[in-house]
Amino acid sequence: MTARIAYNEVAPKAFRALLGLAQHVRSAGLEPTLIELVNLRVSQINGCAFCIDMHSKDLRAAGETEQRLYLLSAYREAPFYSDRERAALAWAEAVTELGKDGVPDVVYEEARRHFGEAELVELTLAVIHINAWNRMNVAFRMPAGTYTPGAK
Repeated sequence: MTARIAYNEVAPKAFRALLGLAQHVRSAGLEPTLIELVNLRVSQINGCAFCIDMHSKDLRAAGETEQRLYLLSAYREAPFYSDRERAALAWAEAVTELGKDGVPDVVYEEARRHFGEAELVELTLAVIHINAWNRMNVAFRMPAGTYTPGAK
């Protein structure tokens, strides 16, 4: 696949804005592994090969197990995720796939059991952030496979 537009070069201010949001998400206080799992799951939903490649490599480099990576799309049925991780992943899915009724109450209530109000706002911003990258990379066909772990 060939990239359509090198958006980081033709719109550097927009690219820096996304990088600024990335910095905020990393410094917001949520567990780095939790954010990376959310990033990978949302990227799977959106079919963003570039981001799937990136976040799976970063998770591996951080010591994540292959088993948890392979079973991420089935996190509800797999016993390898904490209740907090499951709540975050369900929240990320619901925010990514907003239907006409928005985020279901049951998903919100489970997220609130595991996240304080400020944490849930930061988690939501993390979901918005990865959705923005996914949409840029899918729209402009960023090719996957060249990312080196830790090169963000």
